[in-house]
Amino acid sequence: MSFAVVVLAAGKGTRMKSALPKVLHPLLGRPLVEYAARAAQQAGAERVVVVVGHGAEAVRDVLEPLGVRTALQAEQLGTAHALASAQGALSDWEGPVVVTMGDAPLISAGTLAGLAQAVPTGGGMAMLTFEPDDPARYGRVIRDAAGRVDRVVEYKDATPEERAVREVNAGVYAFDAHVWDYLNEIGRDNAAGEYYLPDLIGVYQKHGLEVRAFKASDPTELLAVNDRAQLAAVERVLLERLRTHWMREGVRMVMPETIYLEPTVELAPDVTLEPGVMLKGATRVGEGASVGAFSIVSDSELAPGAEVRPHSVLEGARLAAGAVAGPFARLRPGAVLEANAFVGNFVEVKKSRLGPGVKAGHLAYLGDAEVGAGTNVGAGTITANYDGVKKHPTIIGPRAFIGSNSVLIAPVRIGAEATVAAGSAINQDVPAGALGIARARQRNLEGWAERKARASNSQKDGTRMEGETT
Repeated sequence: MSFAVVVLAAGKGTRMKSALPKVLHPLLGRPLVEYAARAAQQAGAERVVVVVGHGAEAVRDVLEPLGVRTALQAEQLGTAHALASAQGALSDWEGPVVVTMGDAPLISAGTLAGLAQAVPTGGGMAMLTFEPDDPARYGRVIRDAAGRVDRVVEYKDATPEERAVREVNAGVYAFDAHVWDYLNEIGRDNAAGEYYLPDLIGVYQKHGLEVRAFKASDPTELLAVNDRAQLAAVERVLLERLRTHWMREGVRMVMPETIYLEPTVELAPDVTLEPGVMLKGATRVGEGASVGAFSIVSDSELAPGAEVRPHSVLEGARLAAGAVAGPFARLRPGAVLEANAFVGNFVEVKKSRLGPGVKAGHLAYLGDAEVGAGTNVGAGTITANYDGVKKHPTIIGPRAFIGSNSVLIAPVRIGAEATVAAGSAINQDVPAGALGIARARQRNLEGWAERKARASNSQKDGTRMEGETT
């Protein structure tokens, strides 16, 4: 069935108390409006139009990569007025039009498609309804004796009997092609002076056309976001859905209620996630890999069997099979650990490739470096890659040994099987198999402690040591 979807996303969202437009507030790494647009596309809509208003340019920037159209509602005069703003973008469209909200991110593609199919073939409209645990102040859906929709009564206008009705209006609709004409019959004789979509129910009935109700099977789909507390509530629902999905796909989550992950994350069977883990962006975790407690992994790839130990932070990194990072490791964009490479406590890696079997156990910084297979990097080693103007590379050959507390001043090359003596500051290439030493020769000054103490005492009493000058 062919249908179009209009997403209403023009409101400012004053209850969010933020300069950011409401529909751009992030939900698990995506703006709210992106969920609504993607659901429409996944439902099979041939046209998707998002009505923008407050922060229009910023909202368009988010939507442009998705390939959806936008329409401007320059003045916000209600939901029906917002739909009318989309008419130009659908001037040649003759099929059903589904209208959903940009601040309702949990509505599924299946629900949108089902609502479109509920539009009567002979003309009419369908409205999405649901039965929440607490109907609260939602408008009640009143049906006639035959079970057809008779009217929607707002809570403030409802009688006690009508308030007892549990089925409520979700504010999501599907209309036939007559909707553009019928919008002209809606007035704004109300306290807010706005044009409201629910008024189309009476207009359709006045024209003798059927109004159907399509009941959502999962009430949580209709949770909307009007303030930050509601945003948190929606996030909890979405997180629970994601956790349940991946656990059913074979992922082990220790204390799953503590784990944060985004819809863009992909996990393989037998992955283990320990408490407090956060997985963000385009992260991929391969079969049998594990992420230790309180680690944050963003836009990174973990091959099967890779291990991230607790309290590590990875961003734009890649770990090959058997590679280990952490605990307390920091892998920045461009960090690559090849098979069985290991970086440990307080090691930071940026834009560097560590070959198979490389070990950097603790307290090191490797930036803009290529480290050959089997090399050992001692504690306290750094690659001094920045000269104040430009970044420079450090190349370390296979099976090299970099002594502790060394500084490799780039650009520099350390040859295969070369050794850098501990405490060296290397600013020239070290040939293959050579020992590079760049430090002063050690001298032991006998009696130093005694002379130092005498000098200190003489300063206190104002005297000078023998041979001392002023």
